[in-house]
Amino acid sequence: MMRLTGLILAACLTASCASSPNSEVGGSRPYGTAHRDVSMGHPAPTPRSRQPDERPPEKEINPNAVRQAPPAPAAFASLPGWEDATLYPGVMALRKSCTVFREGAADAPISSVAPWAGSTMDWLPACAALEVVEDEVSARTVMQTLFRPVEINSPDGNSRFTGYFEPVYEARTTPEPPFTEPVPAYPQDLERESGVGIFQRLPNGTRRPYPDRKAITEAGVEPLAYAHPADVFFLQIQGSGKLVFPDGTTMKAVYAAHNGHRFGSTANWLLNRGWITRGEASMQGIRAWMDRATPEQVREAMNANPRYIFFTLEAPEEGETGPKGAMGVPLTPLGSVAIDREHNPMGVPMFIQTTAPGLGGDWSGMLVAQDTGGAVNGPVRGDIYFGTGKEAGERAGTMNAPGRLWVLLPRAVADRIPGVDAYADLGRNPPAP
Repeated sequence: MMRLTGLILAACLTASCASSPNSEVGGSRPYGTAHRDVSMGHPAPTPRSRQPDERPPEKEINPNAVRQAPPAPAAFASLPGWEDATLYPGVMALRKSCTVFREGAADAPISSVAPWAGSTMDWLPACAALEVVEDEVSARTVMQTLFRPVEINSPDGNSRFTGYFEPVYEARTTPEPPFTEPVPAYPQDLERESGVGIFQRLPNGTRRPYPDRKAITEAGVEPLAYAHPADVFFLQIQGSGKLVFPDGTTMKAVYAAHNGHRFGSTANWLLNRGWITRGEASMQGIRAWMDRATPEQVREAMNANPRYIFFTLEAPEEGETGPKGAMGVPLTPLGSVAIDREHNPMGVPMFIQTTAPGLGGDWSGMLVAQDTGGAVNGPVRGDIYFGTGKEAGERAGTMNAPGRLWVLLPRAVADRIPGVDAYADLGRNPPAP
């Protein structure tokens, strides 16, 4: 406890000296981005040596986008469920963000679209104090002492929180029913031009916008492995996963690139045609429909989502906790969340209040923004990472509800937002303007 108190005191003093209300922030900061079969068969493939030149994010930041207004300061006592919320997984995830923050220049902004989030030097004192967190009590002490919440509001009032997971699917090295769909490798004809688009380089040297899902599957892809068609489709929805081969080998299918097309909702497409009910509009419901539909109907439904994801294969690292998100650090179950980088900063802790059967009903918790997603759009929008495997997938599939979102900022950063001193420690809402 003495060490904890000393580190918190030192962090407070350092943070007070490290920044001033007139500190400038701007520019940009780059970051690092089932069924079981015990029968014997072909050995699993080895990791591919060819990697994409660049790992593009699921969604590029639009440099011409209008910056949203600064968030509204709040108080910990006003956060619904704060006193009972589990914080430790979020703190462990925040430690991983801090490893990335420490690699940046001291004056580097955390985010180009959220200048109110401060710079690297603003976060380092609090990052140092996180090293002594050992349990829920010390986690709450550090967060309440060194941070202040600010609420993110959506201009249109929309909010939505969903869930995702790392799937584990059975795979083969050669096609054999029902494992007939290729897990697509990063294509050599894909070219990405930042701020312009994603293109296909043709044999004659010209290029065109990269084809959609239907055209890609009809033309064929270079296979990394083969799996059930529905499993490959959901692997692309999740963005990464694990493949288990008959000899017991497990390989990671790691996100490498997408084809530049928008994400289309298969659930909405099926609902509009009356092929599923509202109660079946989940991952589990769609998979059940695919199992009873004809192959032609399944392919038509898949093609309703023109976005197509390519992968590379990697061997799992010893002791890894999860796949790496867009920030380049391993994701933490119920400690990491995917956000829209066009509205909110990456790497920062967030407090989210929402509801879902997979979370036990009404739920509040601290998560860290460490990933992005093609369908994650808007300021009050999050995709909560649930972990690896079937149980995590079942829980994530229940998640689709509105909610509220706060970013937890170091006090020196929050103090630069007008009005924070009037009520930040009083447990009440800001006075009406």
